[in-house]
Amino acid sequence: MTQGKVAIIGAGLSGLTLALALHKQSIPCSIYESRTASLDIGGAVMLSPNALRILDSLEIYEKIKLDGYHFKDLHFRTAVPLDSYEFGNREKYGYDGLRIFRHKLIDALLTATKERGIQIQYDKKFIQVLSETETEVSWEFEDGTTGQAACLIGADGIRSRVRKYLYPQLEPVFTNAVGVSAAVPTAQLNLPASFEIPVTIMNPQHGAFVIAPQLADGSEAFIGKQKRAPELDRAGWAALLEDKQWCVDFLRQGAEDFPEVVQNAVSNIPLDKVNLWPFYVVPKLKDWTSKHSRVVILGDAAHAIPPTAGQGINQAFEDVYTFAVIFHRCRPQELERGLKIWQQGRQERVDRILELNAQIDARRMPRAPGSTQLEIETKPFDLSWLYSPDFDEMAKNWLNQAVDG
Repeated sequence: MTQGKVAIIGAGLSGLTLALALHKQSIPCSIYESRTASLDIGGAVMLSPNALRILDSLEIYEKIKLDGYHFKDLHFRTAVPLDSYEFGNREKYGYDGLRIFRHKLIDALLTATKERGIQIQYDKKFIQVLSETETEVSWEFEDGTTGQAACLIGADGIRSRVRKYLYPQLEPVFTNAVGVSAAVPTAQLNLPASFEIPVTIMNPQHGAFVIAPQLADGSEAFIGKQKRAPELDRAGWAALLEDKQWCVDFLRQGAEDFPEVVQNAVSNIPLDKVNLWPFYVVPKLKDWTSKHSRVVILGDAAHAIPPTAGQGINQAFEDVYTFAVIFHRCRPQELERGLKIWQQGRQERVDRILELNAQIDARRMPRAPGSTQLEIETKPFDLSWLYSPDFDEMAKNWLNQAVDG
């Protein structure tokens, strides 16, 4: 049963996908974005079968599948192959993994929202919730205008302003890790015939060096390493990124201790392809919804997680899709209970992702600072729980359990 119009703060991947999921359930919505135009940033995301199934149901997958690089496994190795982690498998799950540039995916989502008549208002910076009742919420924008809707959704990322309504003092937590990356021609790697990518190459002194092909034909390769670092403010991170030579030097540091392919990878790094990003997480939150369930946070706003298993955006897509199913099926008086069971179900899956992250980290990082031993666990991961669900049925089952309980 439709609850009324939904307002979405944020026109990134989560917000746009949420709008399409709500439209599929015949729920009217509008999107508000603080930027003056659509988000157009570099970098790629890795989409696994759980997210691709959702995008397929929203008629997006067919529009993007030729724009990205398809693959099955993430490999782990030192000088020799050690292990692999399945990121997709068409035969088992219906989809291989897909690495696609963020702007390509955003363009496809924007086209779909336009085709469906979903309104996006730009240059609308959310400031604060003004009031909330059992049936609606009102809020204010920086330009002094206000809005009202049956529900306000914060799909505005790890530094969510909507989250401030639920948790005024909460700030994202820095993990003391920074990712430094670049992109180089894949041909530059001079890959041996038996060398499989995407790959995480592990070294007990230097951690992990990641190589992942991108572009539809795999002709470009992402390369990256992580570094432990103290926290900086935004200006500090920006200044560090401006020091492109520092980034290049870090990527080259210790290359001689890795297989030759790493030395080839860092031999010529275009400065305009260098990037740096600090890793932040959001502590586990008691509630993703407000007192009357008229304000909701999801995606990175609710549970930003480390990128180890490549599940950040994939879990956000699970959030938005299952939210739309439950929002549609709940009568107004059932909404609070319905969203509580939605959060419980989603949190259980996020917790399992965090467990998976820990297992993967244990395979690719030294056991302790200064350790010279790299103990490798090679027991296969069982990922059917992650890649196989029918999310319509999952959300319906959550609601049925709530009624039975």
